[in-house]
Amino acid sequence: MQLFVRVAELGSFSAVAQQMGVARSVVTRQVAALEAHLGSKLMARSTRRLTLTSAGAAYLEKCRVILNLVESAETDIAAEHQSPRGSIRISVPLSFGLRRVAPLLLDFARQYPEVSLDMDFSDRRQNLIEEGIDLSIRITRQLAAGDIARRLGSSRMKVVASPDYLARHGRPLQPQDLAHHEYLGYTHAGGSTLSFMVDGQWRNVTVRSRLAGNNGDVLVEAAAQGMGMTAHPDFIVDDFIRAGRVEEVLADFPLPELGIYAMLPGNRQVPHRVRVLIDFLAAALAASQADLPPAAPAVSTPPEGDGRTGGRAKKGQRIPAQ
Repeated sequence: MQLFVRVAELGSFSAVAQQMGVARSVVTRQVAALEAHLGSKLMARSTRRLTLTSAGAAYLEKCRVILNLVESAETDIAAEHQSPRGSIRISVPLSFGLRRVAPLLLDFARQYPEVSLDMDFSDRRQNLIEEGIDLSIRITRQLAAGDIARRLGSSRMKVVASPDYLARHGRPLQPQDLAHHEYLGYTHAGGSTLSFMVDGQWRNVTVRSRLAGNNGDVLVEAAAQGMGMTAHPDFIVDDFIRAGRVEEVLADFPLPELGIYAMLPGNRQVPHRVRVLIDFLAAALAASQADLPPAAPAVSTPPEGDGRTGGRAKKGQRIPAQ
């Protein structure tokens, strides 16, 4: 039953076989045996794709209900009587993952030795169901319709440039001044505009990118070498600011805040082990953010003066803490 559901969701015997680490023939034989047992054709096969028959579509919906009930019952028992166990495949964004999440995952692995972790570090937007991902940590301005998520924290965006660049080209005083500066663009953000809060309203500013890339660390390093200005989350730029390699500009004009979310596929019950990991990360990230030393304030502002990617998983839904 579980195998049939996976094949129906992925639309491919080969994809399921690859995820399971078995030969394609093993998957096809088991689905054929299920059809023989039921006495009904569940899938129509062609050289290009699999499609569900009417009987297969009806059976799929009932299978999902049954499997969710079974997993829910097992989760409840595990939560009361067992330590977390089993495998978790987790996806995290590259820069944030390496800086903040990777050490926490290693701590979690030491604390829960019966849980195995398969960690994927990538800024690529992934389909959690198709790629068999149990949990994705993503940083984004806004959740998409269909996303099931629990907010773990937030990150402030900052515009930065090197002292050398500012000495040569001047410091922007208003967001619109960025139109006259070299800008280093983050390609996953899309478009060539930045949004700033100006006089209580969001204003879009067009920027021109001399260099663009899909990794924030590289772009901030380019800014530190005097090649232009760039806007990135605090977890990337604050180390550069503390080292004196870049300075924050336009701090009086905030950019939209980024939310840090734990995102889940929407096709199944959340296993106990995944809930435990989410709670662990939520507590650890909250503690680590509270302990981080503040970055030096921008020269142009007083001391008191801030999407990227997300995995598809219903808008506004949240995963409750245990």
